[in-house]
Amino acid sequence: MITIPGQLAIKTIHGKNGDFNVGRLATSIGEFVIKNAELDQYDEGKYEGDFVIAEIRPSTYNTGGRMVIEIRAHLGGMTLSNIDRLSKDEASRLSPQEVDPIDEEASAPQAAPATAAPAAATAPTFADPLIDTTPFSVTPQPKPKSKASAEQEDATLFGALWPLSEVVKLDATVDRRVLRQQRDRLGALSYEFAPLSQDWHVVAS
Repeated sequence: MITIPGQLAIKTIHGKNGDFNVGRLATSIGEFVIKNAELDQYDEGKYEGDFVIAEIRPSTYNTGGRMVIEIRAHLGGMTLSNIDRLSKDEASRLSPQEVDPIDEEASAPQAAPATAAPAAATAPTFADPLIDTTPFSVTPQPKPKSKASAEQEDATLFGALWPLSEVVKLDATVDRRVLRQQRDRLGALSYEFAPLSQDWHVVAS
């Protein structure tokens, strides 16, 4: 594990699993692709600072009928000192055809379970015409959630972080999908991410 100064360029990609970020870290010892889950909290831009590199390894994935081989570094932490906007040229150099890490992890070979129970067949459910009075071609509107129901969902989503304080630091070791849901929910709850301190703060109204 080494700590080295560098500049991390982050690009946001709009994928089927929601927005995700990919980064390219430029240092004196080389340039590396960064796909740490915590990057999904950051806005697109250039971040200068000191970066803790925990691992460097080659990685391959398929996209658009081609195989991509890249040198990937896994960050063990970073201390940021400056933030700048990403120019159009810099953004174009970061591939827009990156595979979402969620899909990449899902396509990785998985060990077969020792015993697999047969999947239960579920019959399609149909509305009872004697009970369902919704007219044809009309989509019923979902009922608004009660405050108690919304709080229960938030408590489930944030786990040990609930109830939320005015400053929230997300656990980057949770599942990527959960981390993105937490990120989006914090935004809806009027929190804003502070890159230099790497945590979320309530926006003053």
